[in-house]
Amino acid sequence: MRYSIRIDNCGFFARHGVFQEEETLGQRFYVDAALDLEVGDALETDTLAGTVDYGEAYDMIAEVVLGERRYLIESIALTIAKTLVERFEPVTRAEVTIRKPNAPVRGVLDFVEVKVAWPQ
Repeated sequence: MRYSIRIDNCGFFARHGVFQEEETLGQRFYVDAALDLEVGDALETDTLAGTVDYGEAYDMIAEVVLGERRYLIESIALTIAKTLVERFEPVTRAEVTIRKPNAPVRGVLDFVEVKVAWPQ
């Protein structure tokens, strides 16, 4: 059986970015993860075994976002997507979106957003 799980709008305060002030001041990042799963009878047997524990997935996302400083949010998104596929056996594909509301640009905008899928 195939189905999907979405974990949306996970908010974190971190210090990623190219510019020194992004490291010094930090900023909010919002992460969405869409997981495609291929499972056996986990849904019919109503058991967590064989599917994805949302709490564990959230903790894994937090671990990446709050971990090593990165220049590119694209790199963060790819690391999250790859880790979700590798860590959770039933996940066949992960699409990760990261929004950065306070991107250092000259002008008015709601946020900068990147979206990365793994595998392609």
